[in-house]
Amino acid sequence: MEPFTYALLGMILMLSLVFVWTRKFGFLAQSPEDYADKGPQFDLRKHLAGPILCEGMIYGPTGRVTSRFVADMDVSWNGNIGTMTEEFRYDSGATQSRYWKLTLGNDGSIRAEAPDVIGIGQGVQRGAGVQLNYRIKLPEESGGHELDTVDWMYLVENGTIMNRSQFRKYGVKVAELVATMRKKEAA
Repeated sequence: MEPFTYALLGMILMLSLVFVWTRKFGFLAQSPEDYADKGPQFDLRKHLAGPILCEGMIYGPTGRVTSRFVADMDVSWNGNIGTMTEEFRYDSGATQSRYWKLTLGNDGSIRAEAPDVIGIGQGVQRGAGVQLNYRIKLPEESGGHELDTVDWMYLVENGTIMNRSQFRKYGVKVAELVATMRKKEAA
């Protein structure tokens, strides 16, 4: 075999190993059942309710911080249907308003709808964790890309919610978000 063929086979093998590693052992390998009996019981109607302060960072594909933000959220519930408004302020000076409609099933399932979500997001609430999967369309000023999103929220004993999200295009991670959410009176 020629050196080019060896290099190409080596690259394919390495990409395959990275793909398997992330799907079997990394962030994407988590399951809601992993959190079913761990930590405090996360009830979205209780812990994600009222005025909430959110602070976070967005990391680019290389792992470097590309943006920081603070958001004011307000979440209200009518039975198992919640509405959430979000007002983001980014370190660049840009602002963004978002709106979510969340519907909780009695089995812990979650349906999430938002104007920038393509179709309907699906999720599950178990124990101290909440997982949400959806496809988001970025604003035009951010490129207008459509990204597959895996969103995890974890409830901490003091009531703070830790949020970690990964955004992928064609299966490749292009961004990651890490944020805290806590009730404003506790902030």
